Amino acid sequence: MTPRILIGATGSIAVTALPLYLTELRATLGATITVLMTHTATLFLPPHTVAMHADRVISGESPTDWPTDKPSRLAAEHDLCVVLPATAHILAAAATGSAPNRLATVILSARRGTLFFPSMGAAMWEKPAVQRNITQLQADGHHLPPPEWHTTTDIHTGALSHHPTIPSPATVTKTISDLLD
Repeated sequence: MTPRILIGATGSIAVTALPLYLTELRATLGATITVLMTHTATLFLPPHTVAMHADRVISGESPTDWPTDKPSRLAAEHDLCVVLPATAHILAAAATGSAPNRLATVILSARRGTLFFPSMGAAMWEKPAVQRNITQLQADGHHLPPPEWHTTTDIHTGALSHHPTIPSPATVTKTISDLLD
């Protein structure tokens, strides 16, 4: 059976690498992939670009889309919901049960735990509030593999920055495959 994966894409600079992950998932798992983009994700990466790498792309919050893109239907039609990248904002929404956008509503509607791949600045990651949200999400049955830490140069300041980000496409694909088994 072909796995059906719903990828929630959020507004992080890391979302620009999403096509690499989608390509790896399709090549390795033969998965059917729907991408649900938050409004801020579309500011970093156009939905028509994502559409070249996915079976379906949903973006925007229009109620006119609800007959086909209702959150409970999206959750039910997929074997796994994966948030890639997961910002501090979506982690907080999911941990507290709020639904500020369609992606958060889908996470609330899913019967099985969501897989989150966090990506954010080190200062955010280390905040007690973010760590509490991660602990709560894990207690609620969601999956948050540890992020990989990378050192990059901040293009504005020129300073080196060491921060958590999404693992490689192969590692993400393996983690998803393991959860689908």
